Amino acid sequence: MGFYTVDAQEVVKKDTLKGTVLTMTMDSKVEGLLSDLEEKCDRMNELESKPTTKVVVNNKPKTTEEICRDNPRIMGFRIQVAVVKSNEESNEVKAYFRSKFPNIKAITDASLRPNYKILAGSYFTKQSASADLARIKQYFKEARAVEYYIFCQEGK
Repeated sequence: MGFYTVDAQEVVKKDTLKGTVLTMTMDSKVEGLLSDLEEKCDRMNELESKPTTKVVVNNKPKTTEEICRDNPRIMGFRIQVAVVKSNEESNEVKAYFRSKFPNIKAITDASLRPNYKILAGSYFTKQSASADLARIKQYFKEARAVEYYIFCQEGK
């Protein structure tokens, strides 16, 4: 059995986290390999710390046109004119509504059958619906603004 000799040397390094001085005894080949690894790590850190492409976030609020381009249907408001029990009644109410307000679009929502909702207009906010709501309430006392999906281009 043979003896293995170690070419050891004392190596002094600084801890990279706290800066503590470390004194170690190790083979000079191991020290060389560790130094190469440390250099590679330093080069990688330099590459990572270089400025990369900047992403600029625009904090300016979007215009109505930009919102409509991105989302053709958005949550807005409609005026619920009445709730009736049949499709025939809803058609009668819509016809009467159109005779009084020909410039305001009216639709029927039959999603809550057997009830039918007659909804009018398309508004971005409750406040924008308030002027039409006041006029509609003269003929339909139960009318109120309700949250509803609207087509953005129709909104006021």
